[in-house]
Amino acid sequence: MFRRIKMKKLKELNLKGHLLTAISYLIPIVCGAGFLIAIGMGFGGSSQGTLVPGEFSLWDALATMGGAGLGLLPVVISTGISFSIAGKPGIAPGFIIGLTANAVGAGFIGGILGGYLAGYLVLAILKYVKLPNWAKGLMPTLIIPFLTSITGGLIMVYIIGTPITAFTSLLTNFLDSLGNSSLLIFGGVIGLLSGIDYGGPINKTVFAFVLTMQAEGLNGPITALQLVNTATPIGFGLAFFFAKLFRKNIYTKLEVETLKSAVPMGVINIVEGVIPLVMNDIVRGVIATAIGGFVGGATTMILGADATVPFGGVLMIPTMSKPLAGIIAIVVNAVVTGLVLAIIKKDVTEKDMEALVEKEEEEINLEDIQIF
Repeated sequence: MFRRIKMKKLKELNLKGHLLTAISYLIPIVCGAGFLIAIGMGFGGSSQGTLVPGEFSLWDALATMGGAGLGLLPVVISTGISFSIAGKPGIAPGFIIGLTANAVGAGFIGGILGGYLAGYLVLAILKYVKLPNWAKGLMPTLIIPFLTSITGGLIMVYIIGTPITAFTSLLTNFLDSLGNSSLLIFGGVIGLLSGIDYGGPINKTVFAFVLTMQAEGLNGPITALQLVNTATPIGFGLAFFFAKLFRKNIYTKLEVETLKSAVPMGVINIVEGVIPLVMNDIVRGVIATAIGGFVGGATTMILGADATVPFGGVLMIPTMSKPLAGIIAIVVNAVVTGLVLAIIKKDVTEKDMEALVEKEEEEINLEDIQIF
């Protein structure tokens, strides 16, 4: 009974929901900053601490802009979580405690915990701190930001920061010590989980995990995730041609048109373009994606592809110490996804196509059209 009540209270806190909300705010920043640093480093630029006039190129400027944006990800995630929990009053405390997490080296994990800390401190202050009517105007502008920031900031500095730093160091050492067989399984699981819901909640949860690792200097896991996202739409495109070798027609005309935009989107790491294709045959689509993602993620980790940016698709390749490893991982993933899909997907016959056209025509009822 007690356990059931405890689980109910945990569900009411909606910890996962707040994290996913914050990640949805984070992703555009990762994309924008990731493209900037990928383009800059791809053309020989480097991320610099300070841009001294006359001593940097355009590519240095782009790489530095992107690096500065990515360096603030703990602050963004902290602010996002705090805002999700407490609304507008949570923005300032989340921002300050996120900066504090950065300052003490707590990184992305510190930003996540700092966001929860800030948000729930704000709720506690709103509930328990009572002011006279004449002072209530100070609550959102002074009382909440000050009390939450000083309390949460000191907790981050003296209580949370040190254990988080020790934990991330332990995690880094553990992953560095993994052998090839362990890397294969680890990379495969990342690839599988990140691929099967096409940018959805599972993908975002895995993204938060691997982004934490990249903040500690481990670039392989996030590279595995992003290369799977890149390769999956390309694999769906290759399936069209592989199916022809098997004398099959696996896509309708409308799906072929969808592919024409989905594949280019995939090249720059936007996987959502294939969702309409998957929804038409969800079981086979997910199976092909899962198998291809597992193989692609495992290949990425085994070969040591290690992009220094968290987004960009093929633009990530120039930032790798082993660019060929990244290319091979994408090709292997795309080919496996394409082959599996071409084999297991049903043949779309002329009769099926005619039935589809008739269904579309039935859905358009001219009698429903009204002219005013």
